[in-house]
Amino acid sequence: MKEGKAIIFAAPSGSGKTTIVKHLLKNNDFLGFSISACTRDKRGRNEENGKDYYFLTPHEFKENIDADEFIEWEEVYPGNFYGTLKSEIQRLWDEGKTVIFDVDVKGALNLKEYFQDKALAVYVKVPSIDELAKRLRDRGTESEDSVSRRLFKAKFEMEFMDKFDVVLVNDDLAKAQEKSQQLLDEFMEK
Repeated sequence: MKEGKAIIFAAPSGSGKTTIVKHLLKNNDFLGFSISACTRDKRGRNEENGKDYYFLTPHEFKENIDADEFIEWEEVYPGNFYGTLKSEIQRLWDEGKTVIFDVDVKGALNLKEYFQDKALAVYVKVPSIDELAKRLRDRGTESEDSVSRRLFKAKFEMEFMDKFDVVLVNDDLAKAQEKSQQLLDEFMEK
């Protein structure tokens, strides 16, 4: 496998990591977004296979596991599997891109272990659990049961912050985006 660098952003759902990653992608043409594979259904009409995710059936996902096609994978929620295909990373490196990830905490730690010092792992921290709950509810896409599950998972994921290279507090989106660019620039200069 041809090798390059990787930038890994992780956080509990609702922290703003996706917004930060999209900001970096928009402003840095050397970055390439790693599209994850998953078994969940598409959300609404906007999500596209091969752009937002590679939507696989559970059978297809298992076949890829058995063929050792994933760098990392996990069952994030019961029945919903997510993973990073080796072929996706190779595709981006072949294009001369630095890979940027938007993943959950466990996936990020697995990626950091895989890429070692070729990766920068950033944990995006929300100011408080109350703020996270507000953000999740404000999305308008989550049921109260889903919000509750996500908050429970977030409390658990926060225990792993110290395993990341950097903790980026997102209490002001513009400042968090500016700081993320600074972190990226410093890492790319190494």
